[in-house]
Amino acid sequence: MTSRREKFLIAKNAIANLVRGGASALVAVLLPSFLTRSMSTEAFGAWSLVLQLSAYVSYLDFGIQTAIARFVAHSSERGEAEHRDRIVSTAMACLASSACIGLLGLVLLSFFVPRLFPHLYGELLFSVRASVILVGGSLCIGLPASVFTGTFVGLQRNEVPAAIIGISRLLGGVLLVVVVRHHGTIPHMALVMALVNVGSYAAQYLAYRRLSESVAPPIRLSLRKVSKAAATELFDYCFSLTVWGLGILLVTGLDLTIVGIYSFGEVAYYSIAATVVTLLAGSFGAIFGAMGSTAAVIHARGDRAGLGKMVVGATRMGTVMLLTTGLPLIVFAHPLLRVWVDAQYAANGAILLQVLVAANIIRMTVTPYVLAMIGSGEQRRVILTPFLEGVSNLIFSVLLARSFGAIGVAAGTMIGSLVGLGGNLFYNMRRTTEIQMSISEYFFSALLRPSLCFLPIGLAAAVWRFLPPNLIAVRFACGAIATAISLGMLWRFALQPEERTKLIATIRGRLGREIAPS
Repeated sequence: MTSRREKFLIAKNAIANLVRGGASALVAVLLPSFLTRSMSTEAFGAWSLVLQLSAYVSYLDFGIQTAIARFVAHSSERGEAEHRDRIVSTAMACLASSACIGLLGLVLLSFFVPRLFPHLYGELLFSVRASVILVGGSLCIGLPASVFTGTFVGLQRNEVPAAIIGISRLLGGVLLVVVVRHHGTIPHMALVMALVNVGSYAAQYLAYRRLSESVAPPIRLSLRKVSKAAATELFDYCFSLTVWGLGILLVTGLDLTIVGIYSFGEVAYYSIAATVVTLLAGSFGAIFGAMGSTAAVIHARGDRAGLGKMVVGATRMGTVMLLTTGLPLIVFAHPLLRVWVDAQYAANGAILLQVLVAANIIRMTVTPYVLAMIGSGEQRRVILTPFLEGVSNLIFSVLLARSFGAIGVAAGTMIGSLVGLGGNLFYNMRRTTEIQMSISEYFFSALLRPSLCFLPIGLAAAVWRFLPPNLIAVRFACGAIATAISLGMLWRFALQPEERTKLIATIRGRLGREIAPS
């Protein structure tokens, strides 16, 4: 079972991840609102393409950062300091090689930009080619620097990279606003982002040096500790993670590029919808990302039942969170976008947002299970599902984009998410052995029951479509009643009895402390 200390560490690291995600979310919310009103649609679309193309460098991580976190946590629990140092040192050497490959790839990519995006011309073409080199080059430097982040996470010190990355995101957002307000070009924006990225890597290195000396025994990075055995161990662990990464690339990493190839005029609108989805996924991942290291510790103890119980409980809570945040985005897509960005973006991006949010709610419900698989080393058994999800997403996105443009790409993402969910339920879970849980309990208790509790809100949203806009009081009453019914159903049917008991005890304890005499 999960101890009180482990629950504290999960909560602490989840809060740290949430703070880091909150900083990124703040930038993701405020910056597009400014940029869409300060840049032309073509320029904003070109900038979005720069960010998308540059981000491909991050896939050259090959899952090594996640592996470092897992091996550091596992080795620390077992007291295997020498093994830990060999893994970290070998990972650094591998990622330095990846950085060199990434730089070469960026040069080749910039060369092919005119052929990939024939609608780019003149100044926009030059801006995209130069900016991809600048932003992507800084991300190449970040590949070996991810060793520091992985070590922090493995030692369950998520607050360190969270603070550094969070501050750098905020600083980068402020500087981009300054550049645009002073009529800076896209390459100027790229230069600012590159400098902020490199600065954050330097800060992480300095923090890593202090932390590595405080650990007993200290962590030692050395070329002499690079070994073939550690490289083989990393390869064995990361091979399946690389397949997972390829699947993610095919699912979320190519969408904007495909839109740019077949319908460049819609890139800006798709980018706005994708930003909201990324914000939703990032917040969810920040909350549950701390599960990976904890799962590694529980797995090191051989507690398969405890790991399974953690997955079911986390999935149930995650499903509630996803639906609570996602359904309003679907129902009120247009008015929310209208408040956030320019009216032109809201009009063209609402339907894209609705489809993408629905698709990502489906695919993100299995996040706790995936993190537990990674923490327990089980991901190498189940590489088929992410590959099939990614391939199906790519094939349908390309086929539908030819005829329907951006909405076709969004529909391809929906099809891929259904393939992914089915693969996890009917293939992956039957093959994992280190996570002991009932698949039927997982489906009915963690996925279906919380989802059914939101039916009243869905029905209310359908009724609103037939009510005249001037019946504000009726609309409000309908929504309030539906929300109350859904909350009651969540309390009665979604939460387990022990979860309700713990929640009541927690509330009573806090209220008791607040009203106690000082």
